[in-house]
Amino acid sequence: MAGPTTQEPLKTQHKCIANFALCCCFAVLVALIFSSVYIWGESEDGITEENCSNDCHIALVENIPDDLSLSVDGRAHLPLSVGFHTLLDQAKHSVEVVSPVWDLNSWDLKTTPSAAKQGQLLFQRLLSLKSRGVKLMIASSLTNSAELKTLVAHNAEVHFINMTALTRGGLRSSFWIVDRKHIYIGSADMDWRSLSKRKELGVVVYNCSCLALDLHRVFSFYWQLHERDYIPSIWSKRVTALYGKHDALELQLNATKAAAYVSTSPELFCSKDRTRDADAIYQVIQSAKTFIFISVTDYLPLVNRSFRGTSVTRYWSSIDEVIREAVVLRGVRVRLLISFWKKTHPLTFNFVTSLKSLCMQLHNCSLEVRFFSHRAHQDDIQHGLNHNKYMVTDNAVYIGNHDWVGSDFAINAGVGLVIRMNATLKDSGTTILEHLKTAFERDWGSRYAKSL
Repeated sequence: MAGPTTQEPLKTQHKCIANFALCCCFAVLVALIFSSVYIWGESEDGITEENCSNDCHIALVENIPDDLSLSVDGRAHLPLSVGFHTLLDQAKHSVEVVSPVWDLNSWDLKTTPSAAKQGQLLFQRLLSLKSRGVKLMIASSLTNSAELKTLVAHNAEVHFINMTALTRGGLRSSFWIVDRKHIYIGSADMDWRSLSKRKELGVVVYNCSCLALDLHRVFSFYWQLHERDYIPSIWSKRVTALYGKHDALELQLNATKAAAYVSTSPELFCSKDRTRDADAIYQVIQSAKTFIFISVTDYLPLVNRSFRGTSVTRYWSSIDEVIREAVVLRGVRVRLLISFWKKTHPLTFNFVTSLKSLCMQLHNCSLEVRFFSHRAHQDDIQHGLNHNKYMVTDNAVYIGNHDWVGSDFAINAGVGLVIRMNATLKDSGTTILEHLKTAFERDWGSRYAKSL
């Protein structure tokens, strides 16, 4: 009886080597996929889509400089500085912050101590998080910030986003996430001017872990870009959007039924299922039935791009066209409040004049434009500046980080929050929509808002 040939063990050995090589390749591939994204905890601190809270409380927060004389409607909104401090009061485990600016401590000798006080107090609160065992995590595009270095020395962890390499743009995002339960989104930066000299607006949402979990996924997206010069082509599910324009989060806001989702920009920063900022704005405008009130620092539907070393400017129609359609074809009343300041682009006046001309000799057509200007201190381009970036309609709210400038949405990083209300008219006085509408009408009717 013939024994086994010497080739059989050799074949078996080759097969084992091949299988081992395949296993190694598979392991490397899996490692590459999951190393491309930062993952916090096994189940994001135990908060999941199934057990998160959607019974939430929302508050409008504003900073109105002392020398701006604006009427009070009896429902005073929460001061921005108080909103930030209440968030820090709630913090037990983590505070995650994204801001384009870190200048809470004023080193300007001309600045009065009272103007800088709120920024310094907030900075001290952030420094004290270490003593409470609360982890401070910051995503930033700043490479040489003295304040960030001080925070790192007090146990904060900072990740750098190289926006120049990634999109040739900048970081405009401004938001907080506390304990994956509470959030802030708005126009204010971590800048002492945002707490004293500039007019800012945003929202704080408490005990809303479903929405916080989704915003945390945006933060995780930023976090994993630390010192990278490219955006990975493969993403973990941990940065996939939980909610969007077609499947918004159903929730209770101050005991009123609503739906909400987070949007981002630019398109390169939109992970799977994430709605772009421009698309979110488009949807809110398109769904308006009776009015659209918009308050932004700058309005300019143009995109500047570099092509073969030459700067090319093109018309950016995404928002401008849908406004025109709402006014002319659907008879929606539009009011546009824009800041007039030293950085206002001259072509802004051309575009708003073009918008206003739509209603010439047309019935049931209303489009008004006013410029918000505070001229008390011409030497400081930010004193009294209306830095708001929001829109309110008869059924929805959009609060974002971008001015409505095409280039901002194309290359700069920002986030937005869309809230659609399901309240009946008799309940509307208790909603964030009604509060934001009242704030807009206060500014629109003030002595600082002037027609073209």
